[in-house]
Amino acid sequence: MQPAPIYLIDKAPPTPPEKAPRSQPEAAPAAPQPTVRPPSALLQSIADLAQRKALTMLLGVISVGSLFLFWYVGTRYQLEFYIRFKNIPTPWAVYEEAVKVLASGDFYVNVAYSLRRILSGFLIAILIGAPLGLLIGQYRRVREMFMPAVEILRPIPAIAWVPMAIMLWPTSEASIVFITFIGAFFPILLNTVHGVHSMDGVLLRAGKCLGASEPRLFWHVILPASLPQIFTGLTVGMGVAWVSLIAAEMISGQYGVGYYTWEAYSLVNYPAIVLGMITIGVLGLICSGAIRLAGVIVMPWLAFAPGGRK
Repeated sequence: MQPAPIYLIDKAPPTPPEKAPRSQPEAAPAAPQPTVRPPSALLQSIADLAQRKALTMLLGVISVGSLFLFWYVGTRYQLEFYIRFKNIPTPWAVYEEAVKVLASGDFYVNVAYSLRRILSGFLIAILIGAPLGLLIGQYRRVREMFMPAVEILRPIPAIAWVPMAIMLWPTSEASIVFITFIGAFFPILLNTVHGVHSMDGVLLRAGKCLGASEPRLFWHVILPASLPQIFTGLTVGMGVAWVSLIAAEMISGQYGVGYYTWEAYSLVNYPAIVLGMITIGVLGLICSGAIRLAGVIVMPWLAFAPGGRK
């Protein structure tokens, strides 16, 4: 008897792995399309900006209006509480004096003289104070040479320089410009030195590692890093320069807003005194505003920096 056949059950042969599909080349990323604001978003941005500007103007009007209201109430009711409003002219009296003065050309001549003197002294202070401040802040030997003299001269008020300026300079015009220069010079110088000292040292080391020469370091690294402090010094210096100018014009001037105010005091013309004071304040506000505008133009990155102006 033949044995039964034995059938070997083998596993089916493994199916060959399917070939992976050939990878297609990836498509290049699409170029970013410029973001176009819808008209509604643009109008909303304009409305928000107008609202902020309107609020700023409203707060400014309230601030100035409060001063005039206090002045009006004090002169209207002749208030006396340690300070006396008995001889202070009313706002209407000052307005009448302004209308009378502005009708003549003498007042414009005084304003023009003061502006010429303040701009001359202030420009000289910038041209000397800012470069010297950069050098003092950057180089130790320059600092050791100049700072002792600066610290001795700095506490002397500008009004104390008037007799010396009259003896030093051949004309009263030159002496007034010199006193204005003294008033603006030290704030500009010291703020520039502080700007160099507060600069991040990494910026300076990076410039040196990249092979920047010393003039390039000053122009591309040190000066931009110090600009915020320099403009702070310019703003402070402009205020001190106006104080110095008015004091000099009162003592040795023949024209100018300070001379006009002092002459009004000598003639017991109280409305003219207040008009001169208001004129000084308005001119100082215009000059400081011009400096701030120049700072925004020269340093536009500050508005977009973290913690910048809102």
